[in-house]
Amino acid sequence: MWYTLAGSLNSIFILISLYGIWSQVKMVWDRKAAARTALGVNGSESEKPTDLLSLNQFTVSFLAYCSFFVYGYSIRPFNHFIVWPRMIAAMLILVLLWEIYTDRKTKLAFASSMMAAVIMFLALSGLMISRVFDGTFIDEGREVSQSLIVLVTLFLAQGYAHQISLIWKSGKTGAVSLKMSQFILAMDVTTILFAFAMGLQTGWPLLFLATVSAITKMAIMYLFRWVEFSPRARQRRSGFA
Repeated sequence: MWYTLAGSLNSIFILISLYGIWSQVKMVWDRKAAARTALGVNGSESEKPTDLLSLNQFTVSFLAYCSFFVYGYSIRPFNHFIVWPRMIAAMLILVLLWEIYTDRKTKLAFASSMMAAVIMFLALSGLMISRVFDGTFIDEGREVSQSLIVLVTLFLAQGYAHQISLIWKSGKTGAVSLKMSQFILAMDVTTILFAFAMGLQTGWPLLFLATVSAITKMAIMYLFRWVEFSPRARQRRSGFA
């Protein structure tokens, strides 16, 4: 009963966090539309649609969601609470990676978006194989995904540290969405509860990643307030401009 309750609560907040990721995608699209309008009206470019979005952070976020997507269908019983929301989240992050590439046109952004697309294709293929062959490759998939989750968590900490550093140095939040951090933090808290409900033997990857993610989200949320009220942030914005 506790497992079902915790899983259901986590799923609800994951769905809410999906809205947070969607709000980030929409913010980029809105800024892109505003940039086109500004260019058409006065012939000058406005701030880039993906300004201050860390390619590093979103690439690692994609890997985190995708690795849990694989993990969810690699354990038994098949964990619907983990699989489907993470699959949607990974796809939304993939859209963001593509938007970063189309905005910046760098080789690194192109490589990141293409790598993510290939990994997403392989992950979806793995899901279909696991269902068709009824878990023939489950043990291998679980071991690979657990190792990947540990590695991804370390990269996630580094990726969010990079995003935090960009805000700290510039004194502004640019295209970073506060809603996304708030909703994902709520998801992280319920994910931690769900990990305990699953039992640490199975749920430790969830616990590890969600704890690291929650700490970084709280730091980013603090920086939104710091940017608004800190004289140092105003000074850095002036210097950045």
